[in-house]
Amino acid sequence: MRLTDKVVLITGGGSGIGRATAELSAAEGARVAVADRDVTGARETVARIAKDGGEAEAIQADVIDGAAVRAMVEQAIAAFSRVDVLVNNAGRSEGNDILTIDEATWDDTVAVNLKSVYLCSKAVLPSMLERGSGSIVNISSVNGLTGLGEEPYAAAKAGMINLTQNMAVAYGPRGVRANVIAPGTVRTPIWNARLSKNPNVMDTLKAWYPLGRVGLPEDIARAVLFLASDEAAWITGAVLPVDGGLMAGRYRMAQDLGAE
Repeated sequence: MRLTDKVVLITGGGSGIGRATAELSAAEGARVAVADRDVTGARETVARIAKDGGEAEAIQADVIDGAAVRAMVEQAIAAFSRVDVLVNNAGRSEGNDILTIDEATWDDTVAVNLKSVYLCSKAVLPSMLERGSGSIVNISSVNGLTGLGEEPYAAAKAGMINLTQNMAVAYGPRGVRANVIAPGTVRTPIWNARLSKNPNVMDTLKAWYPLGRVGLPEDIARAVLFLASDEAAWITGAVLPVDGGLMAGRYRMAQDLGAE
């Protein structure tokens, strides 16, 4: 039980990677605050955890609103007395070309993916620093590591990496660790609309990956668990790709170049 007696706060916990992380955290002994703008999804995650004997609290929160974020953290602390682990998972991607993206879409996408990390981290850090311990795990993307399109999303995810590194350097001496996970393509509900138009899109995408498949939410959740736990006690400021080998090289290009 790697998170026994820990309290984990997860944003975007109502589905996908956030739900998988919440369920795995609870299975590993944590009490879990499940935050989501869609409180119905958060409650469904909590119900799934409770069914398996875990303890969790659903919290409705808009992570780009400072007052709402502060209230989210206050509710988590009221329920469980503290926050040991913050998982900044909430995210959204819209727009794919700076020539066509409107300003509002750019601002909203950057806010959800980057401003939220600033707000949530700022809200939990004081209590972590007071106790002299804490772990922040931020969910970035391979889009933040290289040019794969989705410009506002990618720029925000790249900014998240730098912000995390700065937090690791600034607060490591006071007992708080901060790390980043950079997932590749993960089959989550965010893909449902595209799958309804092209049911074969995942088969197309898996050709990019040396391990021959796209990711599952549980793949990312297991990496979060490691970085959140004491097993990673001497790891901070790290960027961990969980991407089926995508960042190791361009597999499809290598195949095409090697074709007779």
